[in-house]
Amino acid sequence: MPALFFTIIWPFQIVLVFLQSISDCNYYNIVMKQTQDYLIERDIRPSAQRVALMKYLLDHHTHPTVDDIYAALSPEMPTLSKTTIYNTLKLFAEKGAISIITIDSRNAHFDSNVEPHGHLRCTQCGTICDIPLKEPVMPDGNSQCVITDTQVYFHGLCPNCNHNPNR
Repeated sequence: MPALFFTIIWPFQIVLVFLQSISDCNYYNIVMKQTQDYLIERDIRPSAQRVALMKYLLDHHTHPTVDDIYAALSPEMPTLSKTTIYNTLKLFAEKGAISIITIDSRNAHFDSNVEPHGHLRCTQCGTICDIPLKEPVMPDGNSQCVITDTQVYFHGLCPNCNHNPNR
């Protein structure tokens, strides 16, 4: 009986695995198309490396550095260089697709969330967290300056460190 059961089930398992891989492939294609459209909407030509970089930023809300991005993408893209990443991120920032966060004096971090919000750098673990703002930070109406960007930075404890009894 077990041998017969195996011969009956086995072809169906192959079909199920095949259907799952088609489903995964379709999902991947949809996500990549959405990422391409995101770039095109911001007047950025969607090359393979640009799409991969933007997809990484959209998928990872960890405020990564260039080194983080390079470590994550270079195994799958051996021709990717840190120079390409720097230049691409600069283009993304110029086109408004990402924000450059300079809360850390050693490294720039990158954020695909371009809606107004602040950032907290944890003084214990170094994590950078998004902080919702009640109101956008606006200067007094008497200023003669033209403001093109606003960054709001806080320093303190992230939720994990704040709730850690061993701190």
